[in-house]
Amino acid sequence: MGCTGTAESWPGVADYVKGGDQVARASDPGVETPRPGYGAAAGRDTASFPEVTSRSSRSARRPPAMTDVAKLAGVSPQTVSRALSQHASVSPMTRARVLAAADGLGYRLNTAARTLATGHSRTLGVVAFNSTFFGPVSTLHGIEQAARVAGYFISVVSLRSIDRHSVADAVGRLNDQVVEGIVVIAPLTSAAEALENLPTDMPVVVVEGDPNAGLAAVTVDQAAGARAATSYLLSTGHQNVFHVKGPPEWQEAQGRLSGWRSALEEVGAEVVPPLSGDWTARSGYQAGQVLARVPEVTAIFAANDQMALGVLLALHEHNRRVPEDVSVVGFDNIPDSAYFMPPLTTVRQDFDQVGRTSLRLLLDQINSGARSVERVMIQSELVVRQSTLGTPEAS
Repeated sequence: MGCTGTAESWPGVADYVKGGDQVARASDPGVETPRPGYGAAAGRDTASFPEVTSRSSRSARRPPAMTDVAKLAGVSPQTVSRALSQHASVSPMTRARVLAAADGLGYRLNTAARTLATGHSRTLGVVAFNSTFFGPVSTLHGIEQAARVAGYFISVVSLRSIDRHSVADAVGRLNDQVVEGIVVIAPLTSAAEALENLPTDMPVVVVEGDPNAGLAAVTVDQAAGARAATSYLLSTGHQNVFHVKGPPEWQEAQGRLSGWRSALEEVGAEVVPPLSGDWTARSGYQAGQVLARVPEVTAIFAANDQMALGVLLALHEHNRRVPEDVSVVGFDNIPDSAYFMPPLTTVRQDFDQVGRTSLRLLLDQINSGARSVERVMIQSELVVRQSTLGTPEAS
């Protein structure tokens, strides 16, 4: 159902920073004690860590070898290899001692040699939209944490734009690193076309992309979260809820706009044209300057917490009290939202679950050798704080 009228809008302002690769490690069950002849001193506690000499004191004649790590850690070279390769037979304590010894000596496992020997690089690629916005950054963090637990390394390629050429180039660079699978964080609608020509033999999972792209996908139910936020405001006595929407080229913005509209239509409330923002507090402040001048505005749903912050400032400047005069709800539950004035009611996304689910779908494809089209929807959660007034009215 379309909206009528003219919406206020402002141009978007994008902030970009370069991302970097991060390495993830994990520990595995099992027990091994130091072997005689490999540095196990008489009377040494087998749970103790090796005393590591400083790197400056090492001999400059040659780089450290696996046998040096084994001698310092009090284990065999085979155990060093298994510990650094995340083998399940190595106990967490033994692996920690090996890692401490390797770090102290400056030893690094030869990834290329390991890949040739095992056929597995234990490296996953991530193609990410180069953005400082909370959603993409938190999604990447969730994937990295899940990979760490699973014992995989992560190689990240950050893109300033998601189009067919840039995605193809990113996938090519990751292929050169012998990654076993790729996660694409694709929050923009333009990603749908860019993902059409991905290699068919490469395991792929798309996060926050088009659920109809024919690829395994993990998305947060943006519409349900927005619907819950809007319905909550209506249930506390407000006759209408005004909306500050995100950029139309973002999948999340479209979902949140749809959820807000459906909640209003469900109760027969007027769907007033939303104001446009670009995820920044500045755009929320500009929208708030318009809304603060309208006496009928008693409830505002902003499509993210940063825009809600700008709305709060605009309302304050116009002496519209929150929540006594106007209730405000955001989306994302950024860490600072609990410390806004007043603390912000918002919608929480479980990015850790997004990361775990994305990794599970990717590893399933790697282990089975077959491309999957499984789609998983992660539910969001309404977090009620002091920026909204009252409790839901009894129906």
